[in-house]
Amino acid sequence: MQNRITERQKLLNNQGLLANPGYAIRPLFDYSRQEIAASKWRIKEWDYYATLNDHFGVSFTIADLGYSFLISAVMLDFDKKTYTKKTKIGWFSFGKLNLPKTSLEGNVSYHGGGFDFDFIREKDQRKLICKIKDYQVGVDLESELLIEAPDDDSIVMATPWKENKKAFYFNQKINCMPTTGFVKVGNEKSEFKKENSFTVLDWGRGVWTYKNTWYWGSASGLVNGKRFGFNIGYGFGDTSKASENIIFYDGIGHKLDQIKFEIDTTNYLNPWKFSSNDQRFELTMTPLIDRQDDTNFIIIKNLGHQVFGKFNGYVILDDGSKLEIKNLLGFAEQITNHY
Repeated sequence: MQNRITERQKLLNNQGLLANPGYAIRPLFDYSRQEIAASKWRIKEWDYYATLNDHFGVSFTIADLGYSFLISAVMLDFDKKTYTKKTKIGWFSFGKLNLPKTSLEGNVSYHGGGFDFDFIREKDQRKLICKIKDYQVGVDLESELLIEAPDDDSIVMATPWKENKKAFYFNQKINCMPTTGFVKVGNEKSEFKKENSFTVLDWGRGVWTYKNTWYWGSASGLVNGKRFGFNIGYGFGDTSKASENIIFYDGIGHKLDQIKFEIDTTNYLNPWKFSSNDQRFELTMTPLIDRQDDTNFIIIKNLGHQVFGKFNGYVILDDGSKLEIKNLLGFAEQITNHY
C-alpha cells in the first residue's frame, strides 16, 4: 500500500529526519536545509530541465552537491543521432548557490567560468536564459526558453534510506510543460514551438548515501491531442512506502505501483522494455542516442547511460481507459553515482 500525502506538512521532524515517507501529486512538503540532521558536506540540491521535440533537445543543470557543484548543458540532435555537452565542476559550494526551498517560487542562477545560467520562476511560467562561452571549440551556445507552467499534477517523493536515517530523497518531477524558444550553437539555431516541444523539470533536494544505482524514465508529448507523459523509476532509497511511477494525461496524475526496466547492458542501443506489475504500463523504447556519463573524479563519479528514444506500447489510466502510445519521444537511464 503506497502512502499518499494529501495535506501540507513538514518534510523533516524535530530531529532533522524524514517525517513521513510517501508521495504526493502536489508540492505539499515544507523543506528547509537548515533543519537537516546530516552534515552540510552531504546535502544535495539541484534543478534539471530537459526540453525535447522529435528533432532536437537541450538540457540544463544547476546542482549544489555540498562539497562540489555542477553546471551543465547538453544539446541533442535526434535526426543525426548525435549530442554535445559541456560541464563545469567546482568545489565546496555548501549551499552557496542558494537554490530555492520550493519549486513554486524562487530563481536559480550561476555566472562564472564562461557559464551564464538564469532559471527564472514566474507565476505561471518559467524562463531559462543560458549562455556558454566556447561550448564547443570557438563556438558559443545561447538559449532562451519560455516554459508554460500549468497547474498540473506532478510526482513528489519523500524517500528514506534504510541504512542511514539521516539520508533522504526529496524530489519533484514536473512533466508536459509546453515550451517556446530556441537554442543556438554557433550559427545553427533550433527553435522550439509549444505545439510539439515539452519540458520536464527534475527538482531535487536531499541527503544521499555515498553509492547508488538508479533507473529513471521520462517522456512528455501528445496522445489523442492531449498532453501526456510519465515518470518511472526505482533504485534510489527505500521505496516501500511509495514508488515514483505515474502517468500524466491532460494534467491529471494516474499513480502506478512497480515497474521493471529490461535493459541489454551489453548494448544500450538495443530496445529497452518497461512492464508494470499490474499490466498498466507496457512500453518498449527504441533508442536513438546513448548519452554516456563518464564523470570520474575519484571520490566523485557519475557513470552510466541516459538513452533517448521512441516509446511504443500502451498504458491504462485509473478509470480503465487504454491509451495506445506511438513513437513518443523520451528517455530512460541507468546511472551509478559516488558522491
